[in-house]
Amino acid sequence: MTASIDNEALAGRLLERARAHGADQAEVGVQGASGLTAAVRLGEVDTLEYHRDKECSLTVFIDQAKGSATTTDFSEASLEATAEKACALARRTSPDPANGLADPAHLAGNIPDLDLDHPAELGPEEAIERARACEEAARGVDTRITNSEGGEFSWMRATLAYANSHGFSGAYSETQFGVYAAVVASDERGMQRDFWFSSACDLEDLEDPAEVGRRSGERSVRRLGARPIATTKVPVLYEGPVAASLLGHLVSAVRGPSLYRGASFLAGRAGERIFAPGITIREEPLRPKGLGSAPFDGEGVATRNRDLVAEGVLTGYCLDSYSARKLGMESTGNAGGVHNLHLVPGERDPQQLLREMGTGLLVTELIGFGVNNVTGDYSRGAAGFWVENGEIAYPVEEITIAGNLESMFADIAAVGNDLRMRSNVCSPSVLIGQMTVAGQ
Repeated sequence: MTASIDNEALAGRLLERARAHGADQAEVGVQGASGLTAAVRLGEVDTLEYHRDKECSLTVFIDQAKGSATTTDFSEASLEATAEKACALARRTSPDPANGLADPAHLAGNIPDLDLDHPAELGPEEAIERARACEEAARGVDTRITNSEGGEFSWMRATLAYANSHGFSGAYSETQFGVYAAVVASDERGMQRDFWFSSACDLEDLEDPAEVGRRSGERSVRRLGARPIATTKVPVLYEGPVAASLLGHLVSAVRGPSLYRGASFLAGRAGERIFAPGITIREEPLRPKGLGSAPFDGEGVATRNRDLVAEGVLTGYCLDSYSARKLGMESTGNAGGVHNLHLVPGERDPQQLLREMGTGLLVTELIGFGVNNVTGDYSRGAAGFWVENGEIAYPVEEITIAGNLESMFADIAAVGNDLRMRSNVCSPSVLIGQMTVAGQ
């Protein structure tokens, strides 16, 4: 598309200027995005925001020293000043043998079309109506829904281009649409709040706003009457949206900086079984219409689908070129993060998992952050439901769940079939054999 071509040409001009100022190697990233967000609260328009942003970043290497500069002004004079400043910074920085561009052999060749660009620039009125329909459906679920944090609808379109002095140049565009609602239910025992959302890169794949709102309202009402429980050790079932946080902790532990700094409980563990047998965690950067899809990473390295964990075995790490060199390894195409990481679903639905658990805790919300990446120690505030004889008995709150990530990963007893690919890191429901639940 025209914007991609223009951004690639801009990147090429900036590379020329970097070379003219003495850069041995250089890379340029150009990003542009526009979008609209409409938020409605209690039926009235709360916020309406349109944004249009652009940014160009340059990184140069001189004698293995690194300098970077960024600009939002794309004029020729600004590009010249950006190149000059980046090179000046590199000359004042200490060299590092691990610095430099990605290995040319790892750069993407043919760039696949991943079907990420579905332009649909909805106007303010239509965006407002979709947000209002979502909130109205949520508020209409039950008379006990007495307040609202609002309904929201948004769209965004972005173009990303990258080029470097190894001769690589590539660009692609992507779109994203989202709808969300959060409402408050109340009775004589107090107030409870919950939410639901849907997101997709194609408007046609977005859940109906009324359905999203209905789920939000139902989730809020079912939490009424929540209470603490006594401290105990029981099985814990993580609902899919919160189970995704476990994958986030895994990524933190296998990222390059955590590994080469010796600040991860999984350092040196590649090739070992760290999860229960049967657990597979897949990264799919080449998934068509994936919200985290990308044909190349932030360094131009070709992305590839892979199993980060295969049948419980950690197969590797998540590395960019710098961390790979620090570790004596090769880039895994993860400069900028992971892409469509998810736990491969099992065969049982959430109700079957409850029956398998018998008595225990269903977690639907996590609060705070108490995870030690070095030791794997895990402690987080939580809310959810107490389960007896495989059925939800009552909602609970003001509890803490604790364990150690290594033992939690190894103690996964079952995985649900309820995977929803609504974000870049996703999971179905996950049943862990036993954890400490601290309450009264």
